[in-house]
Amino acid sequence: MMHPLMDAVLELVHAAGQATLPYWQADITVQTKADDSPVTAADIAAHQVLAAGLSALDASIPVLSEEDCDIPLSEREQWTRWWLVDPLDGTKEFISGSDEYTVNVALIERGRVLFGVVGVPVTGHIYYGGTACGAYCRDADGQARGLQMRMAPADELVVVASKRHSSPAQEALLQGLSEDFPALRLVNVGSSLKFCQLAEGAADLYPRLAPTSQWDTAAAQGVLEGAGGQVLNLQGQPLTYAAQDSYLNPFFVALPQQAAWRGQFLARLHKT
Repeated sequence: MMHPLMDAVLELVHAAGQATLPYWQADITVQTKADDSPVTAADIAAHQVLAAGLSALDASIPVLSEEDCDIPLSEREQWTRWWLVDPLDGTKEFISGSDEYTVNVALIERGRVLFGVVGVPVTGHIYYGGTACGAYCRDADGQARGLQMRMAPADELVVVASKRHSSPAQEALLQGLSEDFPALRLVNVGSSLKFCQLAEGAADLYPRLAPTSQWDTAAAQGVLEGAGGQVLNLQGQPLTYAAQDSYLNPFFVALPQQAAWRGQFLARLHKT
């Protein structure tokens, strides 16, 4: 059953994406935030659309955005429901002129994702879903199709990874996987589109043994869970979003809930 706020959030994500397009492939100023990550006028434009729009939908639901996250833990600990927002995920891709950047909104309740929406401004596609409502992709013409993770690789195990972020632990895991799965192909994808590739059955596995923040993953996790997937920490527990001092996620893997190769992979993961 679709969440009653879903349609309104789809339109807000579309509007926020439209707000980024005048800056895409343009000569824009790039500033550096305190954590050394880049930010542009496009990030701020999308944030303003989403912050105002989400607050107008239901003023009782707080908004936690990457571009407005200086909120004391003592305050966030009191929240039971909140919006977790990345107005422009893949800022480095955006700056380079790539179309692999996204607009992300998730509704969180008691640390779990109720649903997530991931917009791809350049193509006009919007991915959306959650455990209770399934997963879908709406194209630029407004036509929606259902999404389902594949339970078995077609010819090879397709592993998606970040174009820009890795770590020695992740490289070791990928090396081990190539031994377990000789027919393995690594695909580099930017932003939260990595989760969406899995959700629509174009890839099988996304290991992330490098830093991410909560707003990087929550919306796309909702889509993945709606499509029959899971996002697990390295102890095998679901990735959650409880209030904490840091917004950093633990390392995680995204994979199907049911797959013939799942046990073999998890055994390899525990050796890493």
